[in-house]
Formats: sequence, C-alpha cells, structure tokens
Amino acid sequence: MLDDLAHLVQGHKSCGRQHALKRKPYAERHFQFEVDAEQTLKSSIVRPHVNTIWSNILVASCIILTLSNWNIRRSVLSIVPTAALLVVYLALIPRPVKDSRFLLAVDIEQDIVPLSMRVAIVLISALGIEAVATRYTSWCVATALGTFSLTSTYDPFRSSSEVQALLYVVASFLALGQIIHAIPKQTRARTTLWACSIFFLLPYLANVLAIRHARSSAQHSFDNSQEHPVEALIKRAEADFESLLRKQSQNYTAACGEYHRRYGMNPPPGFEAWYEFATLHQSPIIDDFNMIYNNVSPFWRLSGSEVLQIMRHVENTAESELWLCTISGHQVKTHCRHHHRRFDRHIQRLFESLVGEVRGNLPDLKVLVNHLDEPRVLFPPQSKEVKHQGHRLLNVTNMSRQPVWDSITRYCPGQESRRGAGIKDPVATFGLPFVTDAFAAMSLCRHPEYSALHGLFMSPMSFRLLESLVPILSTGSVSTMNDIIYPSPAYAEAEFQYVDINDVEWDNKRNNLYWAGSTTGGFVSDDKWRQYHRQRFVKLGQNMEKQKHDYLRERNGVISRVQSSFLNSRSFDVAFTKVFQCKRRFCRDQRAFFAVKPWADKDQALRSRLVFDLDGNGISGRYNKLLSSRSVPLKQTLLREWHDERLVPWFHYIPVSHGMEELPELVSYLTSTRRGQRRAKEVAEHGRDWSSKALREIDRKIYTYRLLLELARLQDPERRADGR
Repeated sequence: MLDDLAHLVQGHKSCGRQHALKRKPYAERHFQFEVDAEQTLKSSIVRPHVNTIWSNILVASCIILTLSNWNIRRSVLSIVPTAALLVVYLALIPRPVKDSRFLLAVDIEQDIVPLSMRVAIVLISALGIEAVATRYTSWCVATALGTFSLTSTYDPFRSSSEVQALLYVVASFLALGQIIHAIPKQTRARTTLWACSIFFLLPYLANVLAIRHARSSAQHSFDNSQEHPVEALIKRAEADFESLLRKQSQNYTAACGEYHRRYGMNPPPGFEAWYEFATLHQSPIIDDFNMIYNNVSPFWRLSGSEVLQIMRHVENTAESELWLCTISGHQVKTHCRHHHRRFDRHIQRLFESLVGEVRGNLPDLKVLVNHLDEPRVLFPPQSKEVKHQGHRLLNVTNMSRQPVWDSITRYCPGQESRRGAGIKDPVATFGLPFVTDAFAAMSLCRHPEYSALHGLFMSPMSFRLLESLVPILSTGSVSTMNDIIYPSPAYAEAEFQYVDINDVEWDNKRNNLYWAGSTTGGFVSDDKWRQYHRQRFVKLGQNMEKQKHDYLRERNGVISRVQSSFLNSRSFDVAFTKVFQCKRRFCRDQRAFFAVKPWADKDQALRSRLVFDLDGNGISGRYNKLLSSRSVPLKQTLLREWHDERLVPWFHYIPVSHGMEELPELVSYLTSTRRGQRRAKEVAEHGRDWSSKALREIDRKIYTYRLLLELARLQDPERRADGR
C-alpha cells in the first residue's frame, strides 16, 4: 500500500513537471535556445554577453564614441534618448518587492510579456513581429545589424588619423560578433557570417596600401635630382628676403633720401623722431612702407581743409558706422566715440598705448576707424566723382547679405595698374597654380572667377559700402578697395597671443595639416554655401567629394602632371567646430554635410607641422600667432594687411592659391618627401625668427606711428591741394 502511494505521489510530481513545462511562458519557450547557445559559447574568444547590461553598455559606448569621432558632447546627447528608454523600461518592468536595485538584470525572455502588456500597441505590435518574423532570433540582432551597417560602411579614405580608421574596424568587429552570437546555434553555417568582415577590412586595407603607394611615389619622384616647384620658389624667396634686408637705410640721412627717391616728396613732420623711435626698438624695416603711401596718396588732390570737411560730414552720417578717434599727442590722450556703440573692439586701447610710447612726438589729429570685419571704402575715379555745390557727395549703401562683386570691381579698368608688382623670373609649375606672385594672386581685377569663390563677395555678413574720397582705417582690404590699412587690435587679444610653453618641438608635431574654425566668411541664405571659401577648404580637407586631384610625378627624368581621385586624408586634420551665420535650413544642411568637431583648444594647431590660415569675415587674427610658432603656416587670403611688405612668401610662410588646386600636391610634398619635410621646417624657422624681429607689438606701433604722421600731414589745414 505504501509503495503504491509512493508511486502515485511520484506520478503526480512528474505530471506537475510536465504540466509546468507546458505552461512555460511563450517567450521563455521560444528563447530557450539562446540560453543553450550561451552555455555552449562560454569558451569562445568573443563573448558578447547579450543579457548583461554592463557589457552591452561598454560595447555601445565604444561604438557611440567611434561614430561620433570621440566627440564627448555629441556622444552624451546621443545617449539621452537611450537613457530615457531605460528609465521607461525600469518604470514599467515588473519588480520584486524585496529587490531595491535600480538596475535590474535585463532578461528580455522573462520580461517581454508583462512589459508588452503595459506599453500597449507599440510592444504588442513588436511582439507580434517578433513571433512571426524573428521567432528564433533575439531582438538585439536588429540594433546590432543597424550598428554594423553604420560602422562597416564608413569610408576610411576620409579618416584624418590611423587611430580613427582602426577604431571603426574594431567597432565593426564588435557589432558583427554580437550579431553572430545572438543567432541561434541551430542556424546552419552561422560562423560563416564572419566573412562579412570583408566589408570593413578590405576598404581599410585598400586605404593603407593607397597611402603607402602615394608616399612612396612622391618620395621617388623628387628625392633624387628633379627639382619640385616648391624648391624653386623657396630659393627665389631666399634671394628676395636678402634683398629686402640689404636695401634698408642705415642712418637718418639715408632714410630721408630713400623716402624722397621713392615718393618724390619730403618726409612728413616728425619723421626724425619716428626714425629714432624705430631704430631704438631695432626695427629691421625702415624704408618699406609703400602700403602707407599708396593708401594716402589719392588724398593729395584734396587740401587739408577739404579732408577735415569730408571727415566731419562722414562722422555726422549716422549710417556710416564709424568710430571717430581724437588723438592728442601733446596731452598724451586718446578718445574714441561712436553714435550708438560702446564697445570699440579695443581701437582706443591701440592708440592709447602708442601715444604713451611716443610722448610729445605725435601731433594732434583725428581718424575715422571702421570697426567691422569687412572693408568699407571705394574711391570713384576722379572723372566720376559726384559733387553738389562744390562738395563731394557721400554714398553709403548697406549691401549686407547680398552679392557685392559687381559693385567693388566696376572701376577695374586701369584701377590697379599703378600698383604693379616687380617682374620676377618665371618658375615652372607644370600646370599647377602654385602662387608665384602673391600680389597678382590677390588682384580681383585679374581674377574674375573669384566672384563665386569667396563668401565676402557672394554674401558678406556686414557690408556698408562707402563711396567717396574719405580716409577710413580698416584692418584689411581687397585690392579694388581703398581703406587705409592699420594693424588689427585683435592681434593684442589674449586669444591670439603666442605662448611658447604651449608649442611643440618640430620632431614631436604630427606630420599633417591642421585647421579648425567656424563657418564665418559670409552669411548663407541659399544653397551656394559649398562655394564659400571656408566651406570649399573643409570640403577638400575632409575629402567629401571624390573629385580628381592633380599631382606631380617624375618618370624617366620628366616631370608631368597626373590626376587621381586619391587624397591622403591622414595628412589633413580639418573640421568646422561651429556652424552659424546661416539661415536655419542651411545651417542644418552644413551640419549634416560636414563632420563637425567639438570646440577645439586654441593651441591645438601647434601640435601639427603644417597649419592652415584663411580669411573669415575679415582678416584672420591667428595669423601672427602661427607665424611665431614652430609650425609652418599655409596662408590663403585676398585681404591685404599691414605686414604684407615685410613678409616674403615661400620664405616666411607658404602661400596657397584661392582655388586650392595645388594644395593636395603641396601637402603631399611637404609631408611625404625628405626634401619637402626639410623645406617645411626651414620655412617654419624663418617665419618664427622673423616674427620675433618684425611682427612684435612694438613693430605694430612703429607702423601705426608712421601712418599717423602721414595722416596728420594730410589733414593739416594749411596744406593746399597737391601741396607736398
């Protein structure tokens, strides 16, 4: 009897177990294979731990940072929606009463049914899809597939560093591993999915081989007897610089004689005190101030009283947007005022520091100063000047955010003939537009194609064109305009100061070209932003379009130009850090088009051997800092500055054409060949040494001092028209 009862109880227990097995949750029954698969994969090299939240967070974080190019801010923003979903999940998931943990173990097999009942339509639909279409696969495959598609299709030819390209390979490998280990072990040939690694390995290997081939080709082309155009241009620049130093006057008598020889007139009153000030501070430049003479010479046809009269008229015109600075050299005082503005962008501080240096030697005078980034003044030819009752009329036109090219070039015929550059020996460039004449390269009249290649001409942020014969100081100006150039106060700001301790020795710098900045240069109100100068440069540096590039190669002793769609992206670290000055739609388009980086450290450029510098809305304030560093500046600009006459292209810096067709070959030569690297280092050293002698704060004061002497003579009430 007892034996029969024992068998009966045992039978009930067996039935209970069978009944319990039949009543297992639906999800558990259909996901049981994953548990079995996990048990069989414990000895595998790659263990994705699909159900472990912390390991998933680790893998996801790695992939997110890789996809965002290690932009921490953007990565955090991308985590926000994921964190929100996690909070919703934790709020809705059934929780044991005694379990106080915030992060419960994620067990999708156990929680899918009760969770789906709480989130109604969305997860009920998802559960239906899972049950019908993906019955034997974990849900995590969908996200893993999406991640794999993003990482494996990344183009390594656009990567600015080897580490970045390799991280995408690692991220693709991790995503593929998660896919494979989430697939049921019963699936045939599951491990053959590792063959999908060719999607990211082949492009990466192809990129590595292409880079090695390009470097090898460049080295063998110009490391023997053939001379690259860069070599010829640098040699010519060395002779130009020696000539510049050799011809400077060595005493006051010689300086007066040279002034008269150049300009056909005597120096202004106070010139001797200026000469003593310049020599006291060891200025290497005494005679080469042609820019000042070219700026003020058109006013000689006005008398001193006429100059003062038109200055008063302009100053009283509210829409002129100018500062009037009254400088009292005898009282050692300066005062600048504006109709409605209070911040003068440190204009008054610039003049005050100069007046304090030359106490009593500076005459009293007034100057009109443009505080906007863009140039302002256009002189009409004398035959086209409009007068009313004997007075010249002032025409102020607000052309902000609209094309200005036609307006500023309409007087081109004969306008620049008086400013011709000296004839130089030609240099063979083999069809590439290396800058052989910096003056000609900046001429708008000689380059009508610039009209659609620079934001200043297409849609300037602010542009108040002032047409009249009026002396106005600006920090920079294009070749067809007539602003009087003076050193920018921005050069004295802390942001643009060079600090030696933040620099890096040449051998420790990255062998690439660096630039990071914002989308200044023009206001974007249409889809032509791709042609703005900064956008064109970043588009080239990030290899956004598979365009043909020109390179120089030597074969059998003959140098020829070859075309290739290859660009060594490892040689370019170029990016926008801020997108603005645009309508909302076109700001969005630019953010989607470019790989935008987070805010960059102001000294990050000093960690690269080559540093790029180009115009913004106006001049670039960082240029002097780059010249003072141990890196070599590559400069692209259409704006004239005060230091143009004392900087020799190809000796102190490397000029870049506005079209930049030669830039890929130029960077390749300077980074991939022994000769090019040596020449780049030499130019960096020349620029650094010269900057410490001729681009100091005191040198800016010496220039401004001489400029103010010329302006004081110009507005002398006793001076007659054409009186010198």
